[in-house]
Amino acid sequence: MWRGTEKPLAADQTQAALAQVTIVVVSFNSAHCMPALGQMLSDCPHVVVVDNGSHDNSPSVAQSCLPQAQCLSLGDNFGFGVANNKGLELVTTPYALLLNPDCMIEANAIVQLVQAAAQWPEAAMVAPQILSANQKRMGNYGWARTHWHAKGPLAQGPVCVANASGAVMLLRMTAKPHRQWFDPSFFLYYEDEDLCLDLFQQQQAIVLEPSIFVTHLNRSSVKGDKPWRLEYLRGYHHARSKILITAKYFGESAARRHQFTAMLQALALVAARTLLLSPRLLCRALGRVVGLWGAPTTYKQRRNSMPD
Repeated sequence: MWRGTEKPLAADQTQAALAQVTIVVVSFNSAHCMPALGQMLSDCPHVVVVDNGSHDNSPSVAQSCLPQAQCLSLGDNFGFGVANNKGLELVTTPYALLLNPDCMIEANAIVQLVQAAAQWPEAAMVAPQILSANQKRMGNYGWARTHWHAKGPLAQGPVCVANASGAVMLLRMTAKPHRQWFDPSFFLYYEDEDLCLDLFQQQQAIVLEPSIFVTHLNRSSVKGDKPWRLEYLRGYHHARSKILITAKYFGESAARRHQFTAMLQALALVAARTLLLSPRLLCRALGRVVGLWGAPTTYKQRRNSMPD
């Protein structure tokens, strides 16, 4: 139980808290996640589902499972951050909860996040403690890479952090950093860290409340008939975005050094995966090599995320 809640809220208090938040879900071939989301979010009056060009009928399944939701189909895959930006444009409540389709969350946890945000009005973002599928606490938060790397045990109480996972985060809508929340230069991966660094540099607080738990079934939000291709794309986008965030915050020289070192490691990984006869991991390693090869080492901000 969250420390700020001494006794269960009355039904009208729960409904009032849920009415203050819009759940924003980005889907990409995530139709298999929608039935569970429909059950978990059944008491949430404000839900937005943004579909990134799925091929599994995700938009219609989402509308069926979440009849209260606004469903926006982008028609193509514009990336995680861009899709969240589009969803956030539709939010009229004080808070927005960004939620991956493969996160398992209870209505009570959503209420607790809203309560935590009310308790810390200076917080631009409130993040819960994420649990893995086997219910182990994950390090879904840390300090700013621009200052020093976080070390030590996981948090035992509420604490300000400089980085939190985009799998689940509560945003205070008045804290919007720029014209858009997410930098559209990041297609997939590190867009959440970039947003947190932006808020951190503006001296806006990011609060972690480790007694609020959300389970994340990591890498299960996307399914398709080409699993090896999905692994390739994961490796590709992760490597590319890692170089891009280095270029944005440390400059071109640092990005080039990082690219060179990471390429040597990726090539060695390809050789190892080949010898171990692991097709799935080999595809991911090959994606890393290709992503690193073409990764931008100079950061140029994109002004427009996608056509209106």
